[in-house]
Amino acid sequence: MTEAVEYDVVVLGGGPAGENIVDRTRAAGLSTALVESELVGGECSYWACVPSKALLRPVLARADARRVPGLAGAVAGPLDAQAVFAHRDYWTGNWKDDGQIDWLESVGAHVYRGHGRLYGVRKVAVTSPEGEHHVLAARHAVVIATGTRAVIPDLPGLVDARPWTSREATSAQAAPGRLLIVGGSVVASEMATAWQALGSEVTLLVRGSGLLPRMEPFAGELVAEALREAGAKVRTGVAVESVVRDGSTGPVTVVLEGGETLEGDELLMATGRSPRTEDIGLDTVGLTPGGWIAVDDSCRVPGIDWLYAVGDVNHRALLTHQGKYQARIAGAVIAARAAGDAQLDTGPWGAHAATADTEALPQAVFTDPEAASVGLTFAEAERAGHRVRAVDYDLGKVSGAGLYADGYHGRARMVVDLDREILLGVTFVGPGAAELLHAATIAVAAQVPIDRLWHAVPAFPTISEIWLRLLEAYRG
Repeated sequence: MTEAVEYDVVVLGGGPAGENIVDRTRAAGLSTALVESELVGGECSYWACVPSKALLRPVLARADARRVPGLAGAVAGPLDAQAVFAHRDYWTGNWKDDGQIDWLESVGAHVYRGHGRLYGVRKVAVTSPEGEHHVLAARHAVVIATGTRAVIPDLPGLVDARPWTSREATSAQAAPGRLLIVGGSVVASEMATAWQALGSEVTLLVRGSGLLPRMEPFAGELVAEALREAGAKVRTGVAVESVVRDGSTGPVTVVLEGGETLEGDELLMATGRSPRTEDIGLDTVGLTPGGWIAVDDSCRVPGIDWLYAVGDVNHRALLTHQGKYQARIAGAVIAARAAGDAQLDTGPWGAHAATADTEALPQAVFTDPEAASVGLTFAEAERAGHRVRAVDYDLGKVSGAGLYADGYHGRARMVVDLDREILLGVTFVGPGAAELLHAATIAVAAQVPIDRLWHAVPAFPTISEIWLRLLEAYRG
């Protein structure tokens, strides 16, 4: 190895969480190096959030327009798939990270392309694609932000069948004639929505009882209902036993438990994520390679005062916006400790604690209808020992929803802590519902009393009037 180059902070992984660590530490005047083996910007920018939403936006806009009198006839035809793909490609920078690199350089960060591994205490060894070797030494902190990859289950024939993962599903340049999707997750639900609208015949195979299992049950039920109405097949309670592909490009056959077979042109496996930690040197600091990295609420690894982990890799909340939030928290912690501040504010909702990961976690699913939630579901709140009440309302009965689209179909729920009279969770399902989410997030994170929410008057006639209807239902 060459002689170590010193920085205040070294970040291993250049996705959104890693970039936000750089932003915060550089803003604090700390020298920072970032190591990335693929595209700077990470999974979200090139194979997840950004391309999937670019694919879905035309789908949802057309669906909304078809429900508006006077406009429905103008959008009766199919989507221009090539224009949709071109729009997606633009938002991924055509899978080039020049813009991300320009930004990092503009804030004074040093970017090392290559594979990085922990190299003992406060050191990271980097091997570039050309075989060059560097050692980076951190004066204050090393931050792991290497993210996750799609899980490929150990099923007979699956690897040889070359299934799609989320990467292929968001970057494909043509719609397969028949697309089989295994899973009931966000990825499965969103990609079923996108590819059905882009011309594929979609079949969803779900092991569990429904879609979107981490949300209120009605969210998955409404999304599944809409997918079926759009022409997709949604089968629940089924498990895949094996997979066979006919040659290198032929059809793929899925064998279900019990022997039933289904044939498709492509197979998307949307069955979870695993941490990218198998070869980043965790063993050199006493951690287990290939595992999730446990952290405290400041995102610091217990027992290793210089090591932090942010984003998916710590398994607290596998969402881009939460990884960025964790990075902001960890960046503040690193900056404070580097300045010699021993009095960190690590209590709940403190400046140095990622409390929202467990208390006010927001998520938006861009299916048709959209599903958005924050905080605890009713079942989660009950399991946590809270005395709660679920308040439900038909979102379609709000005047703003009826004006938004004919036949608006949706549902809203707020979960009320009866002892403190605050909200523990809120869920909205319906067209455009994702834009309702941040108001709910503020209410949950700020623990706004129900009596004060009564004075937050929603504008008429907006869909946000759902807040008034929920509060009226709660008051009786």
